[in-house]
Amino acid sequence: MRKSFLAGLTAALWAPACLAQEAGGIDEAINTAIAPVSNAIVSVVFYSVPVLGAQLPLIVVWLVVAAAIATFYFNFISFRAFGHAVDLIKGDYSNPKDAGEVSHFQALATALSGTVGLGNIAGVAIAISIGGPGATFWMILAGLMGMSLKFAECTLGVKYRNEYADGTVSGGPMYYMSKGLAEKNMAGLGKFLAVFFAICCIAGALGGGNMFQANQSFQQFVNVTGGEGSFMADKGWLFGLVVAFLVGAVIIGGIKSIAKVTEKVVPFMAVVYCTAAIIIILFNIDKVPGAFVAIFTGAFSPEGVAGGAIGALIQGFKRAAFSNEAGVGSASIAHSAVRTKEPITEGLVALHEPFIDTVVICTMTALVIVITGTYTAGGGMSGVELTSLAFESAFSWFPYILAVAVLLFAFSTMLSWSYYGAKCWTYLFGENRTMDLVFKVIFCIFVVIGASMNLGPVVDFSDSAIFAMAVANIVGLYILFPVVKKELDSYWGRLKSGEIKKFAVDHVGT
Repeated sequence: MRKSFLAGLTAALWAPACLAQEAGGIDEAINTAIAPVSNAIVSVVFYSVPVLGAQLPLIVVWLVVAAAIATFYFNFISFRAFGHAVDLIKGDYSNPKDAGEVSHFQALATALSGTVGLGNIAGVAIAISIGGPGATFWMILAGLMGMSLKFAECTLGVKYRNEYADGTVSGGPMYYMSKGLAEKNMAGLGKFLAVFFAICCIAGALGGGNMFQANQSFQQFVNVTGGEGSFMADKGWLFGLVVAFLVGAVIIGGIKSIAKVTEKVVPFMAVVYCTAAIIIILFNIDKVPGAFVAIFTGAFSPEGVAGGAIGALIQGFKRAAFSNEAGVGSASIAHSAVRTKEPITEGLVALHEPFIDTVVICTMTALVIVITGTYTAGGGMSGVELTSLAFESAFSWFPYILAVAVLLFAFSTMLSWSYYGAKCWTYLFGENRTMDLVFKVIFCIFVVIGASMNLGPVVDFSDSAIFAMAVANIVGLYILFPVVKKELDSYWGRLKSGEIKKFAVDHVGT
């Protein structure tokens, strides 16, 4: 099966690669064709209102309010259960005989691979360049609130997943909205929300989760190999082919294959990136107190409140939901594959995702930018260029490390979003092997397209699709919050009484 898939993939990839190589105006034609539709959808999804002199998209309010409500509704579960969640990730309560395909750690790594990415590198720099150091405070606050929302959606993902005789599972918002709302006598609404979510997720997977990743990783590759004079400058199609084959070789194996890769890649790339950040912070330890003062005082200045909210929330959520995706619902698709008979356990594991992504990694980036002062001396730079400049001020060779990080971030993001898209595709067109392979071929073709072309409007459209997922998902979450609360009370009571005990053997990675 693997050989036939790769053979078919070769033929499927070669046509768009040749087309992209020979016809440089294709990207312009695509932009021209899609731009009117994309602009219309973007204007609706990201409809903004003026706040303190800045434009605040209502979708950001929708996400932040939901995160705040979840935090209070579940009585700050992200703090109360933080330690127990660590034990779950370690495998202390894991039984390998439970239904599911991956361990708690693998599920967390797969979901993190879809969130830890260019947003941690570029999004933070954009936030600080807009709102100053104070933006960091609001970014951390958004991450802490997002933990409870991620807890709820991933609990529901496991509770309402489909479990099949061959041991595979399918879960996510499309299942808990259709099945959960049916239990509430809202079957029609649940089905509508599920289908709407699935369509948007497929669009988001092919755009922001695929083409944007391929495009940005190619650009960074060109930057470190000579820029416009690089031998690869006009060979995006070739770069895309290589990446597509690498992606295809992994995703053909499904969630187990993806998890085996992400459980190694995600910790590695996080350690490499954070180690560089920690070294810079230690070299400038005398500037750390001043940086925190700037962050906290800036957060409550007029510029900090407006700019911080715009930077941390708009850029953190809007820029392809790279910050933590809490409320979007995508991560619950990966978490649904976990081996467990207690839905709450994966919800507790999932609350670490926004913490690692936003509170830890994004804060590391922010501290480096603030400590080095590059946000004021960057000459108008923003995004990945500003972050690169901040690190380069301490390490002249850091752009090469950043290039590796971007490639790994992009690759792992494509792996996880291929799984999200495939699950939504099979939900719509049939949960079988054939439909799964059809989507994977399409996904790999889009890798080549993304690396070959400048597809601005397409990425704008996919951003809109991802945030449209949040509209449907949060409606479902509000209705199903009581279900999560009931599951939590039951589990927490049994845990405190000693009915739920640690498993005898540590099964991490099994």
